[in-house]
Amino acid sequence: MIELLIFHLHLLVGLYAFTRYWQNHSLRDGFLALGVVFLVFVIGWSIMGTIADVIYIDAFENDYFTKDTLGLTLLVIPESFFFYHFFIKKS
Repeated sequence: MIELLIFHLHLLVGLYAFTRYWQNHSLRDGFLALGVVFLVFVIGWSIMGTIADVIYIDAFENDYFTKDTLGLTLLVIPESFFFYHFFIKKS
């Protein structure tokens, strides 16, 4: 369930980035921003998933919190700083 919330947050970030760059620059820049969000998500999740496999204890696994949930939760922390500086902060 937590994974679904994190996936939806990524969908909203992707839509925000696409819309902002599409309105301020061009349609091509909107798709490039969407590609950046997608690449950061995929590469970050693979790295954080590996870290989560190392630090996750199997005794804590239940229906709500699994290794994937830990990996996505660890991913949200650096991604939030990256997305803030890349998409939200005015330069």
